[in-house]
Amino acid sequence: MRSGGQRRKRGFWWTALHFSVLLCLREQTSAQIRYSIPEETKEGSVVGNAGKDLGLDIGTLLDRRFRIVSGSRDALFEVNQNNGVLFVHRNIDREALCEGGGACVMNLKIAVENPLEIHYVSVEISDVNDHSPAFPDKEKRLEISESTVTGARFQLQAAHDPDAGINSVRHYKLSPNEHFDLEIRDRGEDKLPFLVLQRPLDREQQDEHHLLLSAVDGGNPARSGTLNITVHVLDANDNRPVFGLDVYSTELDENVEPGTIVIQIHATDIDEGTNGDVGYSFGSDVNPKVRDVFSLDTVTGEIRVKGDIDFEKNGIYKLDVQASDNGQPPMTTDCRVIIKIQDVNDNKPEIEVTSLSNVVPEDAKPGTVIALISVTDKDSGLNGKVQCVLVENTTFELKPSVQDNMYSLVTRARLDRERASRYEVTVKATDLGVPPLCVLKMLSVDVSDVNDNRPEFSQNPIELYLAENNVPGARVLTVSASDKDANENAAVTYQVVRGDATQNDVASFVNVNSETGSVHALKSFDFEKTKTFTFHVLATDAGVPPLGSNVTVRVFILDENDNPPVILSPANANGTAEGVEEVLRNVNAGCLVAKVRAYDADVGYNGWLLFSLQEITDHTLFGLDRYTGQIRTLRSFAETDEPRHKLVVLVKDNGNVSLSATATVIIRAVEPKEAFAASDTESSINDEEEYDVSFYLTITLGSVSVLFLISIVVLVAMQCSKPADYSSKYLQEANYDGTLCHSIQYRSGDKRYMLVGPRMSIGSTVVPGSNGNTLVIPDRRRSASGEEANYDGTLCHSIQYRSGDKRYMLVGPRMSIGSTIVPGSNGNTLVLPDHRRLTSEEDCVYPGWILQHRASQAHSHTGMHADG
Repeated sequence: MRSGGQRRKRGFWWTALHFSVLLCLREQTSAQIRYSIPEETKEGSVVGNAGKDLGLDIGTLLDRRFRIVSGSRDALFEVNQNNGVLFVHRNIDREALCEGGGACVMNLKIAVENPLEIHYVSVEISDVNDHSPAFPDKEKRLEISESTVTGARFQLQAAHDPDAGINSVRHYKLSPNEHFDLEIRDRGEDKLPFLVLQRPLDREQQDEHHLLLSAVDGGNPARSGTLNITVHVLDANDNRPVFGLDVYSTELDENVEPGTIVIQIHATDIDEGTNGDVGYSFGSDVNPKVRDVFSLDTVTGEIRVKGDIDFEKNGIYKLDVQASDNGQPPMTTDCRVIIKIQDVNDNKPEIEVTSLSNVVPEDAKPGTVIALISVTDKDSGLNGKVQCVLVENTTFELKPSVQDNMYSLVTRARLDRERASRYEVTVKATDLGVPPLCVLKMLSVDVSDVNDNRPEFSQNPIELYLAENNVPGARVLTVSASDKDANENAAVTYQVVRGDATQNDVASFVNVNSETGSVHALKSFDFEKTKTFTFHVLATDAGVPPLGSNVTVRVFILDENDNPPVILSPANANGTAEGVEEVLRNVNAGCLVAKVRAYDADVGYNGWLLFSLQEITDHTLFGLDRYTGQIRTLRSFAETDEPRHKLVVLVKDNGNVSLSATATVIIRAVEPKEAFAASDTESSINDEEEYDVSFYLTITLGSVSVLFLISIVVLVAMQCSKPADYSSKYLQEANYDGTLCHSIQYRSGDKRYMLVGPRMSIGSTVVPGSNGNTLVIPDRRRSASGEEANYDGTLCHSIQYRSGDKRYMLVGPRMSIGSTIVPGSNGNTLVLPDHRRLTSEEDCVYPGWILQHRASQAHSHTGMHADG
């Protein structure tokens, strides 16, 4: 009964102690949410809805990157970003995570962005009875003297159960026997079984006793482990050694040198001789790892340091030491040695970086969070307090968090990738120990490019000197633009800036390779047609939006000797330049006989012509000026000189490869009388030709005048037959104040046209066109009777007049002189090209106009040529 009462009392104190430990742990852990799950929970099992319990919007968790950012173990828990559920990611073994019987709590940090928030969640791993108690050995052999008095105690191996709390070893059971009973002693947190002798042993009756010791835990169902005990009964030695204390305690600094004495224990035995000699040894249940750290002198009882002492690995050691005499059988006793390790500042702080943005755009605003930094120190007390700063960096700064040893790395100023595309940020963490220890952590921050730079040409404008007659399609130039941006923002493409795509747009004859910038000429240029032109090349990057710049390319065509001299005089007929010149026989030396005229379309030396005689019948009679091409007599004609002389003149330019042409001049020497007769005959023929031409001109002009007068009469009659209101309506639009009113209507195909004289009072409108002067006749200008005259006469007559600074010409119905009838949007349009003007230069081009033009000069008083 007394033993049962003591057990209940011990159970009550154990429960109270466990409850106090839980309260202390709860006070030390600061968390927003606390969950509890049993160990060995299946993977994927839900711990709780952390997003909902934290008060977050479930719908925004995915966009805010809801996740676990740190933890002391790798990926034991994960969160579902879709619904905020915290679930088990890997199998959890409480015994592997937490040693001892205290509360096993996992502290998790959960981060969300936009804005950045850190939440702290604690998950307590409750124990499950998944382990059975186990003894270090399967068998235990004891040697007990028969003289051992009743009540003697013999320590047995304690069973170990990795489970904690009620699932750990709760009690021991001994198999029924006559001589031994079981006693349990509490040594701190451990329960040690002792075998107690209840009745004296008699070796002569029984020299060995076989017992079975069972260790039972408090789980439901309970688990147990067994130990086979063999007791061998000995004779003699009846006194055991005695320690001065049951429990020895001492303190030891970590990192002490091996061989340092920790403590010396001492036990005495009142027996004499060998039965009183005491030796020391570690207890059988001492952890083998402890034997690697400490050594025990079997004679002196000194405990020395053997291995490394590390406070962070183990802060306290509990050793069971056994003292045994040398009697037969030997007698033993035991004690507990507790060694407390004192912390020394021997651990540098550790920096853990959780990068939220490894790449930061260069247009990021100041205050943008780059990374989360947590600092830890395995030391305790002031040795574990840490201060964190940045080393020589003005672009970034550290902002402390509400949680101790948590910092945010943020931008302090604007970033520019073109100046620095990568930043090496050095974080320095220093503890408060003596002496202080520090650690440096290098954090790389890459700056991503933003398209904020235009392509730039190294030279603008560019001057290109290109020889004419270049090969079409050949490369003539390579333009290159550089962009300070990177990747696609620096990928430059090229294109020629086109004009209106007309024939005059010389830029349409060049092309540029969009990737390499090679400029190719699409045609062969001719210096004589084009001497210089300008085009623009646009360089555009591939950014969004794209940026571009252009370069002006000024092309100067260089002349080449590609045009041979052209003979102007003598005239070229059938591909041969040949002329006949007559000279009187009585001319003196130095008389100009003939002159060879030539020109070269090239310039410079390529167009500088030299004349030379390639063939001549008499070198003494005629001479050629090398530069002017004049042929002069070198002497007077003699009676013996031939009457006909042939001279072949070679005209050659001064190009690198000379080009030449030849002209043949036939010189006939005639007597003075023959020359006068030929001159009279030619004069008579010319007079007859001029008379014939004047006669035909008079007849033609008279016919045209008559037809013109008839047309005026018809027009006046048509105007008089119209209603008064109709005429007055269009008289308001008169742009010309002449006196002539004449019109002719005619049809060509299904189109209707009207030619109107210079009086504009009938509603016609003169409009300048791009290719000439345009007379627009609206559709409403029809005759009063509605009839249209289909006229196909032979009248060829024109009237010129001026309105303001514009000059116009009306042409009769026959379109053979190059006029073009174009239907307009407002009526029928007569387009008169700019080059169709009555000038003296056109006499040789439009024979149909020569007669009219000359007649206008001879008979200007008739009024057929009116220049308003």
